[in-house]
Amino acid sequence: MRFDRMTRWLAGAVPMAALLVLAGCAASLPPMDGPQGMALYQQLIGPKRSRSVETLFIMLNGDGPPANRGDEDGFIRKLGASVPKSAVVHLLRPGYGDASGHRSPGDVPAENGDQASTEAMMAVADTIGAIRSRYPNAETVLIGSGGGAAIIANLAGTRPQLLDGMVLISCPCTLPEWRKLRARQSPGKGWDKPVEALDPLLTAGGVPPDMMAAIVTGADDKELPPRFSRSYAEALALRGINTDLRILPGRTGSLIDDPQVLEATQRMAARLPRDAK
Repeated sequence: MRFDRMTRWLAGAVPMAALLVLAGCAASLPPMDGPQGMALYQQLIGPKRSRSVETLFIMLNGDGPPANRGDEDGFIRKLGASVPKSAVVHLLRPGYGDASGHRSPGDVPAENGDQASTEAMMAVADTIGAIRSRYPNAETVLIGSGGGAAIIANLAGTRPQLLDGMVLISCPCTLPEWRKLRARQSPGKGWDKPVEALDPLLTAGGVPPDMMAAIVTGADDKELPPRFSRSYAEALALRGINTDLRILPGRTGSLIDDPQVLEATQRMAARLPRDAK
């Protein structure tokens, strides 16, 4: 367990008590170092650095191999082309690769609910901070599916200075209850073993009221039923957070290709407050 290390990391971000309350050319960027020099792979749509960028999108990949995650590359290209004065970064989480063969270092996470481990979250957080420094005048929207969505939700509650809005797709945002469901569905696969990942429903107490959230899930998803997203959306709404919950009829599995995901992201970008920085 790396709990002591995680506690020290969180101490600089949010009081521990708060955790218990409740278009351009695509380019590969030099890897950014996370904890212990972990360099995460990035693909960029837009300028590498610019004070004129108003919206910075950072998308974390979904779970599983690239073939199971939908057209993530197509999504970031459409997003970059549709939002003026934007930059879009596709950030590969530790251990994951993309359809072109690029890969971030680290072990492939076990498919048992620990895809959003604290170590992965720390590496992602450090990299996001470095990316943000290139765009000093931009508002930042984080986008993620599955374990990537859980990482973002936990960052919103523990490192809220890293983002201004989040788009969560098929999020296991009530982690213990979701893992119990998966243990019943797939016995003997390790779903009942302890994991290091934080529960987004607990870290929701640290999400600031001025955060913006869009949450998208499939109505017919048996492995990740809508209730796990709905409970988190309700927790945010109780804190007065602007939350757009979309439950897509007839949908299951990867949703990155669904037009409503792109529309929700574009809508958030248009509504972000533009403070002088």
